[in-house]
Amino acid sequence: MNPDDISRAAPAGQAPALARLLEQTADAVQAVRGGRSLTDVLAAVPAPLRPGTQALSFLVLRRLGAAQALRATLAPRTPPPEVEALLLSALALLWPGDAPPYADHTLVDQAVTAARRRAPRSASFLNAVLRRFVRERDTLVAAVLEQPVARWNHPQWWIARLESDWPEHWQAILAAAQERPPMCLRVNLRQATGAQYLQRLEAAGLPGRLTAPQTIVLDAPVPVERLPGFADGAVSVQDAAAQLAAPLLVGAGLAPGARVLDACAAPGGKTAHLLELADLDVLALDADPQRLARVDATLARLRLPARTRAGDGRRPADWWDGQPFDAILLDAPCSASGIVRRHPDIRWLRRPEDIAALGAVQAELLDALWPVLKPGGWLLYATCSVFRTEGQHQIDAFLQRRGASGAHLDDRSPGHLLPLPDNGYSGASRPGEGGGQGVADGFYYALLRKEAATAGN
Repeated sequence: MNPDDISRAAPAGQAPALARLLEQTADAVQAVRGGRSLTDVLAAVPAPLRPGTQALSFLVLRRLGAAQALRATLAPRTPPPEVEALLLSALALLWPGDAPPYADHTLVDQAVTAARRRAPRSASFLNAVLRRFVRERDTLVAAVLEQPVARWNHPQWWIARLESDWPEHWQAILAAAQERPPMCLRVNLRQATGAQYLQRLEAAGLPGRLTAPQTIVLDAPVPVERLPGFADGAVSVQDAAAQLAAPLLVGAGLAPGARVLDACAAPGGKTAHLLELADLDVLALDADPQRLARVDATLARLRLPARTRAGDGRRPADWWDGQPFDAILLDAPCSASGIVRRHPDIRWLRRPEDIAALGAVQAELLDALWPVLKPGGWLLYATCSVFRTEGQHQIDAFLQRRGASGAHLDDRSPGHLLPLPDNGYSGASRPGEGGGQGVADGFYYALLRKEAATAGN
């Protein structure tokens, strides 16, 4: 199921009361504003309330910039955090849209009901603010849209960085971040072709389209349990941009049995994709043992063999056996600025200083892993970021450190892939297709070859 699909949050007649969902949503918004990941917060929400809370939280976080501007206008004195979070959630849900999730009067009534349970003394205050917004909505919306953070629903520093990095595309990138992402599948080619699996989907009443040999974009998202053969490893959920990694590395010319390191492997999608495409000797490494367990689970479901080990790619002495690798996939930790439509909390969690810190980690990983790659081998550097400092600038600096003969950037390197419909890479929609259906996530890829004459570098 699309995580922000309110209409599918619960079967008809079984939906939890909206007031309860608003309380949970307010808790989630308050937690994100306090620095917690929405994924972690939602995991603690009671199961019956989780789908609806997730759907509402996604929508609120996509409108949080506008909601914060409205709150400052309507209530200049900042309310207590628990009241402010509920007020922000209600204002975001009342923001004008093509398909409002609830009628105005229903939303206001249920928000007041939630306030009576959450902060009884604030119920009349919240009621007055929301009713004023409904009465004066057009005027208030026009006023706050003069503020960039309200207009684009991203922090000011993020907007400025995009404008600097992509002066011709920054507005389109910000707009794309507000779209619902499509549900994109990767067919396990060891079990069927993409066309064959598409027929299975159609027989199950799940239409979609084949956009690459093993890539299918569904017409409408569904729970993974409804995907034919999912439990048996026939298919995985993975964005089209992420599906470029394995073909790029395997296509560089890896022989059967080649030793491959997936240096930051969790949750295991790219590890599995490598093994679906070729018979390789893969070591999946991740610094977080708990996240590494997800790699094991992914490989078990897909029935694919690989060795997994907990370890920090920056410290090969702790885990490397001394045998050079033929290829390395470095899907480095990054800002995740290219996948904010799937994770709308990221924009509010990141801070400007995070980008520099992440850049330092990326550089350390590149420098530490390069010596464990054999001469003539390949390293694929990837980040799910649209910031140049985590992509082009990072690789430019690495190539300078290696020297003119140390590393070569292959012409097949896609470089920066922006989350726009006219990017033209595998799985992207054709120019003019609407609704974001098929527009892949923002990524950066650099395919590097280690020159055979520089064995010591």
